[in-house]
Amino acid sequence: MSHPLDIVFAALADPTRRAILSMLLEDDMAVTDVAEPFDMSLAAISKHLTVLARAGLISQDQRGRVKWCKLEPDALRAASVWMQGFGQFEPVNLDAFERFLAAELDTGAGD
Repeated sequence: MSHPLDIVFAALADPTRRAILSMLLEDDMAVTDVAEPFDMSLAAISKHLTVLARAGLISQDQRGRVKWCKLEPDALRAASVWMQGFGQFEPVNLDAFERFLAAELDTGAGD
């Protein structure tokens, strides 16, 4: 079984999922509205949403015929605490975290 932080970081590793989280910072959104700016099928977006939901980063609920997504910011707390141990990040500073991940992935690409 994976450590909960592994699941969160795996979910955050994908740029589409990070973009979805950024969109949900504004407000809850219907799945169809989440999918709108992306050039992919609704089924592909649903898979991304499932990964985010399993990581606890979002919740989904049915309101009538529409499925809605809501950001669950507390799910980032453990990741934020872990990152603070490095002294390079402010609590839940996703921009700094994204730059860190990009640098790490670039460094590891040549291995």
